[in-house]
Amino acid sequence: MASKLWDKGFSLDEKIEKFTVGQDRVLDLALAPYDILGTMAHITMLESRGLLAPDELPLLLAELKALHARAAAGEFVIEDGIEDVHSQVELMLTRKLGDLGKKVHTGRSRNDQVLVDLKLFSRDALERIVRKVQSLFAVLQVQSERYKDVLIPGYTHLQVAMPSSFGLWFGAYAESLADDLSVLKAAWDVTNQNPLGSAAGYGSSAPLDRSMTTRLLGFDDLDYNVVYAQMGRGKTERLIAFALSSVAETLGRLAADCCLYNSQNFAFIKLPDRMTTGSSIMPHKKNPDVFELIRARCNKLCAAPNTLRLVTTNLPSGYFRDMQVLKEVFVPLFGELEDCLDIAAYAVQEMQVAEGLMDDPRYRLAFSVEEVNDRVARGVPFRDAYKAVGLEIQAGEFDYHGTLHHTHEGSIGNLCNDRIAGKFDRVLSGFTFDRIHAAVDALLG
Repeated sequence: MASKLWDKGFSLDEKIEKFTVGQDRVLDLALAPYDILGTMAHITMLESRGLLAPDELPLLLAELKALHARAAAGEFVIEDGIEDVHSQVELMLTRKLGDLGKKVHTGRSRNDQVLVDLKLFSRDALERIVRKVQSLFAVLQVQSERYKDVLIPGYTHLQVAMPSSFGLWFGAYAESLADDLSVLKAAWDVTNQNPLGSAAGYGSSAPLDRSMTTRLLGFDDLDYNVVYAQMGRGKTERLIAFALSSVAETLGRLAADCCLYNSQNFAFIKLPDRMTTGSSIMPHKKNPDVFELIRARCNKLCAAPNTLRLVTTNLPSGYFRDMQVLKEVFVPLFGELEDCLDIAAYAVQEMQVAEGLMDDPRYRLAFSVEEVNDRVARGVPFRDAYKAVGLEIQAGEFDYHGTLHHTHEGSIGNLCNDRIAGKFDRVLSGFTFDRIHAAVDALLG
């Protein structure tokens, strides 16, 4: 069995080892490609500072590129008895290159290795989330335009309130995603800063060039203060989780609407039969389980920021093993939200909407404000018009035969979907995806 990176010549109690390693060996597989990229940038910098010989760097880079290809293909394995991805990468380099493989840890700690791994992992994962948010946004905008003239009742307190439309309803969730994208961008800005070189949280006496590794890895900036770089562990994950929970909250609320509107008592929307599930006892049931599960899973995602906060709350500055537990909560979040975004976009695209809903007498009172405003337009003071219409409703004499005149920005007759798309695109343009891809391609090339 390979010795540990921190080996000092004594054996660790097996029960203690099993408990302290925890789920690292499983979760670290997701970090393997990023640990290798970080190592490539680090040793390129070491060679520039004279800490590796010019003829040593190509040997190490060639081996690391091969390891990266294996990791990207899902073929990277953390062997039994190896603590984590960092140990496995160094072990494989040492097997191939002997003592040369042991030089890659110069000026580093596993603390700043995991910090940079998580940031690189999070950058890629956030890009996938952003792209899926973009896809759902586009579906919602298409549906908003398609059904902009189909009216539905709006509700307050679950009481019929005023006329709305499917255009307003779909468009509301699109604009909500535009604001969620701003929160994702804020999390991105914190994430895309380089902690490499902070070592165990107090820097290194090795003559490191942290600006160089920042450029090589495509980071926008540095986490400059080495103590703060370590304090960022947990904070970065929490901020990202908060951004993911913002998207999840929008999705969960959309799903709750869909569950309600799909019920027979509302019957505003309908999923195709092939997208519903049945009952083992009631032959008539066609259940919107897809939206119920989106709602539940998004509620679970909304709990993640607080879970992460409770792991690190009141920790002093510096590294503590408590932080290992963060990965167990954090790493799976992205895949769970990606699944919800994918299925939500598919279901919203396929749903059918009901037309002629507002012809139903049950929704007649939704037009009471329209009648008040019509009378105001004819010169009646608002408060008098309001009282007169209220008395007619009380007496069961109210009726409305006018037409809707909603023309202000963001209303039934003026959805402003193009402006909402502009808002979304302005935020989207601030993500530096292309520059990061170019940096990583150059490193691997």
